[in-house]
Amino acid sequence: MTGTGLWLHAVPTARAAPGSPSADALQYRLCAAAVNATPASPPWYAGRPKSVNPPCGFIDRMGATIDPIGPGANYQITPSCELVILHGDFDSADAAAQRDTFVDGFVAWVAARYHEAGANSLIAVTRVEDEPTYVPDWMPPEYQRTYYGTRITLEGYVGDN
Repeated sequence: MTGTGLWLHAVPTARAAPGSPSADALQYRLCAAAVNATPASPPWYAGRPKSVNPPCGFIDRMGATIDPIGPGANYQITPSCELVILHGDFDSADAAAQRDTFVDGFVAWVAARYHEAGANSLIAVTRVEDEPTYVPDWMPPEYQRTYYGTRITLEGYVGDN
């Protein structure tokens, strides 16, 4: 495909050990799903890149919510992975159109692969937020520019048995 089209390919089907995957395994799968769901040609990075040349995407943050369930040492662990996708320069009609195409395709891709981390776990897109004035603040000031971006949060569900 060309232009703002979307090309998504399957994530490898490697799984954690039999039974419920650990939170670490699920978080790894969230990240792998994110990095392997790629638009036509942009690069994806497993962390913040040294340089930015949109369109591109990267994993910005990872975390987990750990909630105790009942008495004892039972927990519900909800790992999360925040992606930032930079579609183009700030205030660009092309970047906005690319955002719509990408987000629609990415949400559908994740929804179709909700068991990607394992048979006893779930992955879902839980939040999509536009960042029309995204500035990569980790870069030296002379390389900082304003981009049209989207932040997508993926969450997984796994129980500690």
